[in-house]
Amino acid sequence: MSEAKIPSDEELRQRLTPLQYEVTQRAGTEPAFTGEHWDAKDPGTYRCVVCDEALFRSEAKYDSGTGWPSFWEAVDPAKVTLVEDRAHFMVRTEVRCATCGAHLGHLFPDGPKPTGERYCMNSASLRLDPEEA
Repeated sequence: MSEAKIPSDEELRQRLTPLQYEVTQRAGTEPAFTGEHWDAKDPGTYRCVVCDEALFRSEAKYDSGTGWPSFWEAVDPAKVTLVEDRAHFMVRTEVRCATCGAHLGHLFPDGPKPTGERYCMNSASLRLDPEEA
């Protein structure tokens, strides 16, 4: 969707749920074990709820035990932007959608092989596009 227009703030407030808006536009975090995708096992591609960019595949999803959807890699490293986050008296790596800048979650160096990375995402920032049968 990189050619498409990024929605205005007003459009986002109308289209997104309050939680989706809080997470994607204000870098909020949904409570653990509450999001739609934290334990989903369905095949498909996880897309940004703001701009519909493909970000993660179900094949890279795993149960991290954290209560948030976790992936060991992005569809393409260029699809996400990594930003140093010093909020809450911590230093973390924030993950944003490279197309629209929506906050997705954080990246941690404690994931499984082959990457050793854990993309800890908010369900509210993602929509699952199921694979066609």
